[in-house]
Amino acid sequence: PRPHTGILMGNGLLGAMVWGGDNILKITLGRADLWDHRGGIDWTEQMKYSYLQGLLQTGDEKRLRKIFEGNQTISPGQPRRPTVLPVGRLEICLPGHLKAGLLETKTGHLQLLVEKRETARVKFDLLMTEPLLVVKWEKCLAPIKMKCLPAWHFVGQYLRSISFEPPNMFSNSGLSGWLQKRPADPPYGVVFQQEENYLILTIVTGESPEKVVEQATSLFTRYRKEKEKMLRDNRRWWQTYWASVPEISLPDKNLQFLYRYGLYKFAGLTNPWGVAATLQGPWIEDYQMPPWSSDYHFNINVQMCYWPAYQANRLKHLQPLFQMVWSWREKLRENARLFAGIDNGYVLPHAVDDRGKCMGGFWTGTIDHGCTAWVGKMMYDYYLYGGEKDFLREVAYPFMAGAMKVFEVMLEKRGASWRLPVSVSPEYRGSAMNAWGVNSSFQLACIHWLIEALINSGEVLGERPDPLWIDIQKGLPRACVQETNGQKKIMLWEGTDLEESHRHHSHWAGLVPFDIIDLTDPEWKEIVNYTYDWWWRQGMGLWTGWCLPWAAMIHARVGSPEIALALMAYWQHVFTNEGYGTLHDAQLYKRNLKETPDMRIGENKEVMQMDAGMAATAALFDFLIHTRRGVHYLFSGFPPASRGISFKNIRTPGAFLISAKRPENKVTQLEVFSERGGSFRLASPWPERTVITIGRKKLLLSGKQLEIYLRPGETALFKSG
Repeated sequence: PRPHTGILMGNGLLGAMVWGGDNILKITLGRADLWDHRGGIDWTEQMKYSYLQGLLQTGDEKRLRKIFEGNQTISPGQPRRPTVLPVGRLEICLPGHLKAGLLETKTGHLQLLVEKRETARVKFDLLMTEPLLVVKWEKCLAPIKMKCLPAWHFVGQYLRSISFEPPNMFSNSGLSGWLQKRPADPPYGVVFQQEENYLILTIVTGESPEKVVEQATSLFTRYRKEKEKMLRDNRRWWQTYWASVPEISLPDKNLQFLYRYGLYKFAGLTNPWGVAATLQGPWIEDYQMPPWSSDYHFNINVQMCYWPAYQANRLKHLQPLFQMVWSWREKLRENARLFAGIDNGYVLPHAVDDRGKCMGGFWTGTIDHGCTAWVGKMMYDYYLYGGEKDFLREVAYPFMAGAMKVFEVMLEKRGASWRLPVSVSPEYRGSAMNAWGVNSSFQLACIHWLIEALINSGEVLGERPDPLWIDIQKGLPRACVQETNGQKKIMLWEGTDLEESHRHHSHWAGLVPFDIIDLTDPEWKEIVNYTYDWWWRQGMGLWTGWCLPWAAMIHARVGSPEIALALMAYWQHVFTNEGYGTLHDAQLYKRNLKETPDMRIGENKEVMQMDAGMAATAALFDFLIHTRRGVHYLFSGFPPASRGISFKNIRTPGAFLISAKRPENKVTQLEVFSERGGSFRLASPWPERTVITIGRKKLLLSGKQLEIYLRPGETALFKSG
């Protein structure tokens, strides 16, 4: 009934949401890189960390807000910030009633069933390496009537206010559609060609409207000549994709569906042929401007969109993101010069467009240098999971070193100790004047992770660690731990405990995802337990959709798999709509209000983001196998009562491909294939005695943690002894 309940088709660039009712088929179209690049803020000399530190410590709110919120001159007809643009929709009037939609995730093919005396079909194929959507209908449905509704139909008043002109509708020479000029960017066009029983459609940009039509015409001509090959190549793309991702078997059919549809959507969101995934990817609604401009949020949202890439064995899906971020390096270096006063650093704000332009005046996000470290972690994990040393040398290591150089400026030393005098925890207290403190646990985790990653990278690349890193590592706490009511807990920052239900579990970052807290250490285990108890009591009332999968991972890792699974069910029930669209806000109703029965909380305008759905898929991997401090842990997200669980070829750090079975309440078998060779460490499910077979060689080991070395291409089989 609504765009974001529609069936999704995407190729990383173009997107289609297929929906409708009765005899009206609606196709909401999107393209992930259609930006209006005007607006945003530039870094200035006043954004220097030391100057901001003084303003915050003296409480000078007026000057602080002027720096971040008042340095923009918004001329009439100009937007405040860049945004991805909505495109519009096609409405097809069918001589029959829509009955069902059948999505074949295996092939990316969609069939709609239409009732007209007998059932007829409408078939969809979106090509994964061409900007082309193909729609065919059976001849008994012809002729069909088509209606074009550009986004101007819905948001034209706003677009006019920021200097857009109405689109130019056209229908000539066998082509139809609309051309849309952009005030500061090249025009784009939705162009389609309709025959008796099929439609081919594209969305293209060009230097001029004429070039747009020319590109579309060339693409259509090539499709007609190479149709069979293009469709065959498309089937092959999907065949290769599903052959490479892990197979998993779960006892819960809802989780199994979540995994399958999640990986299908992941392909359409992050296809390497396309562009780096934004908050909504190619699925931009037509009836409103996209929330948060569908931008790049680097304080968790982009990371979540890409979490499945690692364990799903689809590392190349990360390449468009890394290429984009690395192309910004001069801008990020200039940010570091203005913020930290250095020429060899990188600073990435939390929200930017596809050119790295800072999106708004949210000062805590703009100075949250943890965003830079977190992107560095994505890069380093790419190396860990795949072993590509050239990428580590040329991109990941320089980026991490540049991020650390900025933290070195932010830190201050007192005696043998180090501290971070001004730090933030993502989105905690918004942009209030008290939304900061000393030693944010989030940023401490980022710093410790950076140092460990740089030292480990140096061992691979032959680079000596900076002695300053070692000194900071020794003198800086791994988290802000303070005692309250006789219990040591991880705080947000000094003097600030978790005061309310908060959507960003940033103080847990040392556990997940940065993994710098060792749960085998009794002292840390006690601290984590007290922190966990307090966090649990604060509840979930202020959480958003993407919070749930992250929280589920935390519950599983600290030993509460029952709650982890319950949270996944809760997320599916409350934070997805009837079309399995992933929502930012809870789908709640106030049914006790007589005058407005079933009124949704809010404005009933869905905020769809892809981060939660992708994080939910990644959480299932994490439940099955994850690493902590270099050790592999099996089935931590499934309680003993869970039966019939198995997985095959989940990728882990070290370029291992892991398969395991747990048919009852015990693991029966573990298989480890080493792609590149190295040490494999395991928290053994059979601590008394484990039999390991490597080729013709057998090993008998015992203990809670096992370690073996595998050569490239070797497979080890683990079983109970």
